[in-house]
This record gives sequence, structure tokens and C-alpha cells, in this order.
Amino acid sequence: MSDWKLAYHANCWGALGGNAVGVTSVTQLSYRTFGDMDRACAEIAAAGYEGVEMFDGNLLDVSATDMRTMLAANGLQLVATYAGGNFIFDDILPEELARVTRAADRAAELGAPHLVVGGGAKRFNGTRGPDYDKLGAALDRVKDLADARGLRAHYHPHLSTIVEGPIEVARIFDLTAIDFCPDTAHLAAAGGDPAQLIRDLAPRISYIHLKGFQRDPFAFTPLDRGDVPTGPILDAMRSTGFAGWVCVELDAWPDPAQGARLSFDFLNRA
Repeated sequence: MSDWKLAYHANCWGALGGNAVGVTSVTQLSYRTFGDMDRACAEIAAAGYEGVEMFDGNLLDVSATDMRTMLAANGLQLVATYAGGNFIFDDILPEELARVTRAADRAAELGAPHLVVGGGAKRFNGTRGPDYDKLGAALDRVKDLADARGLRAHYHPHLSTIVEGPIEVARIFDLTAIDFCPDTAHLAAAGGDPAQLIRDLAPRISYIHLKGFQRDPFAFTPLDRGDVPTGPILDAMRSTGFAGWVCVELDAWPDPAQGARLSFDFLNRA
């Protein structure tokens, strides 16, 4: 394995969701894992990872002091927090950016280098052309607020948003200056070639999400299995000189500690 620093996302230690109050108060609509973050951090560290990424809701659930204590007890660095928004509706954009700002403030307070956002809502009656321009402008505002706090901001294309496959990826990164956080499984599921996208957008990539993907039945997998070979992706990272943090993740797995170990062991053999 190259000299990449490895982190793991804490999202696998419980059901994924958000704050229900966000249905009626957009400013409170954060992501969260309904699970034990103490256990997640302990098992991530035991698997061999140096860092952890957390959803904004989980990061803000406890005080900065308590989070710092938990990270230190497990020898982990907070590498990133993940937030999101619709980002295309003018009336609620200030509320969404206020929420992202809270997460960015906490991440910066804890010394994290990265802020990751996903989003770009699909309208019930179809995407409109200006939606991409609105998303690009919102992502530039995310970049600005991250820059002001010493964070590197990234956009994470994601299934169920208006940026899924390679055509949309190319379109949005022509409209924003934010960095690209490729999620290899989401890109593959949307019909993209993750290795090629990493090569194509290498100057915009300073943080990467790695996970495996199984087409039928649809599932995300550890890196040692699935239908999308990880080897060519790692080759693309090496050939483009990627040298930053790599966050391995697995949205769901029956034994999350096992999933973390499987991917870590794979990367140490690769």
C-alpha cells in the first residue's frame, strides 16, 4: 500500500438517518448514525485506522471537549465531517448553510482538515436546467465558509441527487471551485468508471471515499469483494500522485468491526 493515511467512516455502526425535526425546521436537518460513536471509534482504531469521519449530527451530539476526549482515548484524528443539503432552493439555502457552518465550526475546533457535503435535490417533477447553476453557486459558498475556517471543502456525488454519473460529475465541476470527493461505489453504481474519473479530475481531488459495490442484489461491500475491482482505482490514485487521507466506508454491514477489518487488511495487501 502507498503512504496514504487511512480513516474510516463511523456511519456503519447503526441505522442511517437524519433529525426528524428537520422535516419542519430545515436548519436542524443533519445526517446521523443512530449508533454508539464510542464503540465505533474503538472498533475503527482496533482495525488499524488512524482517523475517523462522522456525520454532522453525530459530531454535534456531544461537546467539543467530550468528542476530543473520545478521539484521544482511541488514538484517532477527526479527519472530516459530512453534511448535506438540497442546495437548489433559494428560500432555504441560508438555513442549510447555517447548518453546514455549525458542523464546519466544530470540525475546525477539533482540528479536522476536511469538510464534505453531498446534495443537489431531485425535484418531484424533474430537474430543471438552472438547478445545476444553483448547486454550483451553493457549493462555492460552502467552499468559502470552509476556507475561512482552515478546512478543505469537497463535494461528494451521490445516488439520489442530481449528480450521480460521469456526465453530471463533469457538469457540476465546471460550475464550482469546490474539490471533488469521489465515492468509488456511488460512482460505479451510477454507471461511472471510478478509476477514470479519478484520473480526469485528479487536480480537484484531495480526499477520497473508498468502498466496494455489488450490483445484484444492490449492496455496498468491503473492498475485498463486490463487482467493481479496487485494484484499478488504487492504480489511478498512485499514477496521479494522490497523497492525502483515504476514508474507507461501508454504509451497512452486519458486523461493522469486521467490515472495517476486511477493508483495512485488503488495503495493506494491495
